[in-house]
Amino acid sequence: MQRRVLIVEDEPDIARLVREHLADVGCDAVVAADAAQARARFAAGDLDLVVLDRMLPDGDGLVLCGEFRRAAATLPILMLTAKSTELDRVVGLEVGADDYLVKPFSVAELQARVKALLRRVEALREAAATPPNDERLEHDGLEIDVQRRAVHVAGEPVELTAREFDLLLFFARHPGRVFSRMQLLDKVWGYNHEGYEHTVNSHINRLRAKIEPEPARPRYVLTVWGVGYKFAEPPAG
Repeated sequence: MQRRVLIVEDEPDIARLVREHLADVGCDAVVAADAAQARARFAAGDLDLVVLDRMLPDGDGLVLCGEFRRAAATLPILMLTAKSTELDRVVGLEVGADDYLVKPFSVAELQARVKALLRRVEALREAAATPPNDERLEHDGLEIDVQRRAVHVAGEPVELTAREFDLLLFFARHPGRVFSRMQLLDKVWGYNHEGYEHTVNSHINRLRAKIEPEPARPRYVLTVWGVGYKFAEPPAG
């Protein structure tokens, strides 16, 4: 089954390259050369993934990313851009991108990132088609409804992106176990390329800002200095 991908890229050679190599991993891609075309194609629906450039001739890809994320909470968005600083990556993730790949990029890495994102789409669809199992996880005021992909803290709903939810659920299913950034990339993102640990850091910071009463003093997702992160163990008894 081919996946429908929107490539938002104003450089024809790059757009063609991305489209050709995504076809090799089962993607049927359409190209939008600017934000206006991207919005029109997005509005038509039926997308499995968006590959989005940051610099567009009629606007900022970050703005477009935010719009798409608000309209489609679980649609995977991969930012593909020449903006390569740590701040650029963090800002891209902050506005709702699931992943961030810097130009120039390797074809193998692009395909690996896309396949990982599409596996998550498939998992979400399978979960939606599966009869509810009413699995709920609770810890110190934090409640996770797995089937509905809903999170509450102290009874108040918390809106998470699909990746933030996946990360939180993975942690909550393994309380007390320490994971390195590379392990989290492998288990939650589906790839483990060295040099992209910042992706984990950024998502954990965003997750803490949403679920922790005091993000600077987290009670749920804890840092294990020099190793990685873990979910707090349940209280004794």
